[in-house]
Amino acid sequence: MKGIIGKKIGMTSIFEANGKQTAVTIIEAGPCVVTQVKSQDTDGYNAVQVAFGEKKAKNTTKAEQNHFAKAQTSPKRYVTEFRNPDAAVAKALGETLTCDIFAEGEVIDVVGTSKGKGFQGVVRRHGFSGVGEKTHGQHDRQRAPGSVGGSSYPSRVFKGMRMAGQMGAERVKVKGLKIVKIFAEKNYILVSGSVPGHNGSIVLIQK
Repeated sequence: MKGIIGKKIGMTSIFEANGKQTAVTIIEAGPCVVTQVKSQDTDGYNAVQVAFGEKKAKNTTKAEQNHFAKAQTSPKRYVTEFRNPDAAVAKALGETLTCDIFAEGEVIDVVGTSKGKGFQGVVRRHGFSGVGEKTHGQHDRQRAPGSVGGSSYPSRVFKGMRMAGQMGAERVKVKGLKIVKIFAEKNYILVSGSVPGHNGSIVLIQK
């Protein structure tokens, strides 16, 4: 697996060579610094740890400062690791990863944190259709969940019952997105379709 940390810039649309208009998401992919190389011998698995985004030294612990100093880089805000990297992508400690590791037309996965939607009812959260209609003596029940359990037995609500609650703000992976265009000078990647999260949020681009 190869991957890089990026920042969602926003969405727009472009016209492809065949004249088809495609909605794309602009992602600033890197540059990331390799801050640790894990191997089967030393850590029990193969992975590359990469870091992205600057961070003030005064807000960085001594342990983190020493960790980044080993890679000869300044403190970084976001750190993650990608397991089982390809031999071609596995870089040495301190090297820089840019959007060059991907190519136009490549299919990737994007991981992000979806937008938080607050406390939502069952119609929006689970797609319920409400209880009945406005006829037969019912009123104000179009967005109600209906019965959630028996009264006399078992006299409780079963665990896992779909009810109203917090929605969004969770880790989401979108698979099979195509890289439409790459602007290497700005480290911008244009990905077909939408990716989770608000503008400015951090996403992981991996293949």
